Amino acid sequence: MSSPRPAQEGRPDRPAVVAHRGASEDAPEHTLAAYRKAIEDGADALECDVRLTADGHLVCVHDRRVNRTSNGRGAVSALELADLAELDFGSWKDVLAGQGVLEGVARATGRTVDADEEPDWQQENADRTSVLTLERLLELVADADRRVELAIETKHPTRWAGQVEQRLVELLTRFGHTRAAGCDGPPPVRVMSFSARSLHRVRAAAPEIPGVYLMQFLTPRHRDGRLPPGVRIAGPGVRILRAHPEYVARAHRAGHQVHVWTVNDPADVDMCRELGVDAIITNRPKEVRTQLGLD
Repeated sequence: MSSPRPAQEGRPDRPAVVAHRGASEDAPEHTLAAYRKAIEDGADALECDVRLTADGHLVCVHDRRVNRTSNGRGAVSALELADLAELDFGSWKDVLAGQGVLEGVARATGRTVDADEEPDWQQENADRTSVLTLERLLELVADADRRVELAIETKHPTRWAGQVEQRLVELLTRFGHTRAAGCDGPPPVRVMSFSARSLHRVRAAAPEIPGVYLMQFLTPRHRDGRLPPGVRIAGPGVRILRAHPEYVARAHRAGHQVHVWTVNDPADVDMCRELGVDAIITNRPKEVRTQLGLD
């Protein structure tokens, strides 16, 4: 498998392919099934959003409320993990009823499933519908048979403020990804956020964890490639590159990498490759790898 060169060796010979919320075009976003599919598809890294529950667990949920991606209602920060565990986070993506369940599992696993295989497909179905904790996702990455990186986005604002970063660093330390845990060499994780304050908190607690400053708009203060202090990776939305393709070269001249989200259109993939971006964040990791000539 072709791999991007580490940052310290210069510009990568091709963009890293990062699975946005897993292989989220093929499976429900932020589910174990979506991340397993992304690893199978050859993604270099997995992207996830994290929020803190009322009882202190980091879970992979994008929205402030669970209404869009589950059959429940309410803010993640006001619910406990046990409450989230009762919800279905997959049926909005697949019609999971009767034969529809079996067909969905068959698509995900590449095999035909018979109704009398209930114990097997029930577990596989759970991987497509259960809330995913960051701890479980870190376990999945640790068990992979190759290096798979993890790009973790902290969502703000939230009622828990700095507790999100505190819990995140504690968890990354437990998995050996910080210097406090004896990490030597580049950690396989990075933290992303639209909040410069969030990135500052992580850097203060674990300076070895790279930060990615996400941008929805290119403000005048960042147009020349500058980023918040201590941050070395720019995270512009793909619309920024369409309007300001020169930004990639400016960020590179400033010594920064450029990780672009969310790149699904083949024309945008070609644009990112031609501009020399360092990472493409996409819902379609397999298709992007094929377009880049990696499969």
